[in-house]
Amino acid sequence: MLKTITTTLLLLCSHLLYGQDNYEIQVYGAKTAEKGSTMLELHSNFTFAGQEYTQDGVLPTQHMFHETIEITHGITEWFETGFYIFNAIGLDNRTTIVGSHFRPRVSIPESWHWPLGLGLSAEIGYQKQEYSINDVTFELRPILDKTWGKYYFAFNPVFETALHGPDDKNGFGFSPNAKFSYAVTKKAAFGLEYYGATGKIGREYPLPQQQQQHQIFVAVDLDWSDDWEFNAGYGLGFTPATDNEVFKVILGYRFHRKVKGSPGIFRAAGKYIHFN
Repeated sequence: MLKTITTTLLLLCSHLLYGQDNYEIQVYGAKTAEKGSTMLELHSNFTFAGQEYTQDGVLPTQHMFHETIEITHGITEWFETGFYIFNAIGLDNRTTIVGSHFRPRVSIPESWHWPLGLGLSAEIGYQKQEYSINDVTFELRPILDKTWGKYYFAFNPVFETALHGPDDKNGFGFSPNAKFSYAVTKKAAFGLEYYGATGKIGREYPLPQQQQQHQIFVAVDLDWSDDWEFNAGYGLGFTPATDNEVFKVILGYRFHRKVKGSPGIFRAAGKYIHFN
């Protein structure tokens, strides 16, 4: 009986929310990529307990791997661009390249010495409608963060809308993300990450609790080198509309710009590599 009620609620809210985007599960920090550097990241996650049935043509997420390749390049000290390639891996013909997004991002330069990190990200792209009810979407993500000694906090009040699909005339939805962590050593921090979706902003906002999405990850960040980035977490969903029991890993490698005064040398992983 409970399973029937849960399935019914998911069907009722499938048009009200975009469906959970598990291709990049990350709370953004305000700092942009270093000028001239390029970061290559692999976002991997697996959903142990998610959407079990095809809904409005969108394939189930349960027991599916999501693999996203992200390439970010620093243009100036306050501006970067990012490009994503989304991939899905699953049984029952669910394995495919899902789509791609483009993301420019700006931030207040650190040289300004503001007490609070501030940034703004815009993201636009395409996903196949078998994996997202709206195939062309746009996201606007303000970014705020702050470090107090060993404590770190970030907040992303995300606004997202459909440019093409069933929701393309329904305005912006609100999806708040937040992160809190504590550095236990110079190289490791543990904390919590929150991801939510509360519905389209308007007269019926917010949605009833069971139609909203609320998910919390217990996460770890490792910083063993300036050139590497690692984040891993295990997340639980707290409403019927939320994917439950999701494990994620983010692994990134930073390629630095050419060393000043040495145009034939490229710095990578703390070493200098000569090339023709």
